[in-house]
Amino acid sequence: MTAPKLKIKKRQTLADQLYGQVLEQIVSNKLAQGEKLPSENQIATAFGVSRPVVREALRKLQEDGLVEARRGVGTFVRRRPSEKLIEYATAGSVAGLMRAMEARITIEKATAHMAAQRASPKDIARIEAALQALEASMQARDPSFDADYQFHRAIAAASGNEVFVQMLDCARGSIEQGIDVAQKLTRQGSQARIDVVISEHRQILEAIRAGDSEVAGVSMAYHLLQARARITDHAGIA
Repeated sequence: MTAPKLKIKKRQTLADQLYGQVLEQIVSNKLAQGEKLPSENQIATAFGVSRPVVREALRKLQEDGLVEARRGVGTFVRRRPSEKLIEYATAGSVAGLMRAMEARITIEKATAHMAAQRASPKDIARIEAALQALEASMQARDPSFDADYQFHRAIAAASGNEVFVQMLDCARGSIEQGIDVAQKLTRQGSQARIDVVISEHRQILEAIRAGDSEVAGVSMAYHLLQARARITDHAGIA
């Protein structure tokens, strides 16, 4: 495991920087799938950071499905993302991108749940229009992050709680970055992958249209969990 000293970057924690360093080595296959990582002490010494920083970085890598800890044995590489991931997003930014998606799962599950209870016919039409724009751009393999964002924003608006809309707008930069990376990876993939992503969005809309708040919330959470997993799944690019 190659270990250059970390250079401190503003607005990035040491743990996120270490996450990026390890991610880069997994993507480049310097740490192969199934390979055991050095011990916490070895990583801390090699990178010049404390063990708590190492633990936090490894925890985040594990939560994102990139490594797995085996009790009494050590930590192993579980999944190697596509090389395109660190082409579309810098290795150091991926940890923050994944945390933003984690927050979205909680917030947008609630927006979809409320939208199913409160959406007016105009709200449904707005969501449908955004989805049609998203479908058209994805089928053409054109950039579609704005249409994707507008779909999620329209659902937030349909919740009847303007604070949800404000929250999405405040985090728009982070949200669109995540969407952009996910969409670029999807455009590199198969037609089946595109169809799956479109279907996930369509299921959310249909649950809201049917007024089924439970299914709407679960469908939104499922879509965002899958989107998060697709970002780090090398096999999923096919």
